[in-house]
Amino acid sequence: MELSSRERYVSIAAVLAVGAMALDRLAISPLLNERDATAAELSQLTVKLAHCRSLIDQQRLLVPRWGQMLREGLKGDAAEAESQVLHALRDWSEQAGISLSLLKPDRLTGKSPLPEIAFQASGTGTMRSVAMLLWRVRTAHMPIRVTEVQIAARREGLGDLSFQFRLSTVCAPFAAAPPAAASRPASTGGGR
Repeated sequence: MELSSRERYVSIAAVLAVGAMALDRLAISPLLNERDATAAELSQLTVKLAHCRSLIDQQRLLVPRWGQMLREGLKGDAAEAESQVLHALRDWSEQAGISLSLLKPDRLTGKSPLPEIAFQASGTGTMRSVAMLLWRVRTAHMPIRVTEVQIAARREGLGDLSFQFRLSTVCAPFAAAPPAAASRPASTGGGR
């Protein structure tokens, strides 16, 4: 059976179409899908790499700061931390000319890596003396912060104030370990 030239062209076109479809199904589509999946994975890995580099840079900044905190006042024992804050608050109040009527620690319970100890303080003083006390707390080298402040005038127009503060500090039971131990993993990475 002899095919006419037109039938030959149609047959060749059909074979080419079937071949092209088979090539697309077997090679081109899987390669394009693989390329898209690889591009998506590369994008995710790039984000993870940027995050890891950020953590390494953050560690380089924070490890020396942590060492400074340990040297300057972060205590390893809750009783030491409590005593440190109580003594400092009494000294700062005396220097500022404040009369403290209440200074009470409240140890907070919990299984936190940095247990928090809260304090209640109240007393009387002038605007200047209360501001001085707050400034001393704010610029202290120990880990202490004011969490709540209430200030009220005792007598109108005299500048005589009563105040109540809630403060907190933390202690680090693991603070006995030297800060260099925490920085060791960053230094073994082969360097940049």
